[in-house]
Amino acid sequence: MPTDRAAPARSTKRRVKSDDVATSVDAFRRILRELRVAARKTELATGLSAAQTFVLTAVDKTPGCSLNDIAAATMTDRTSVAAIVERLLQGKYVTRNQSDDDRRRASITITPRGQRALGAAAPPPTSLLVDGLRALSPTERATLAGGLMALTEKMGIADEPAGMLFEEGH
Repeated sequence: MPTDRAAPARSTKRRVKSDDVATSVDAFRRILRELRVAARKTELATGLSAAQTFVLTAVDKTPGCSLNDIAAATMTDRTSVAAIVERLLQGKYVTRNQSDDDRRRASITITPRGQRALGAAAPPPTSLLVDGLRALSPTERATLAGGLMALTEKMGIADEPAGMLFEEGH
């Protein structure tokens, strides 16, 4: 039975805050879905994980690079990169030799097999994410970075290792 009483008015502040949460969750869903789809395409096309393809792309861009160079290019710690490079070496996607400049430094180079794999691969999901972030204005990036760091702190995961996206065991 309809009544003439109006429903209690919701606070505009509360509604906006709730909408911000829903909008943020939806944005995360879209981002994660797209990254998962890209990772799956890469894996199906190449047999490599998305993390392996991301590292292989970094090696292809800088032939003769070191593990430290790859870690910097992929914005990941050296330990994670070393494990991925080891799997790429086993699969003969890259080679490792002593650097001509510094005998203590390993020089990593892509092989023809690695180049064929990259030719068949969709862009690595992490590259999609990085490209999207770089397309933001410096102010937007700074705001997003601050917000995401605050979120990881509120979730209690700010001190957890980040690892590489779509890497087994992470």
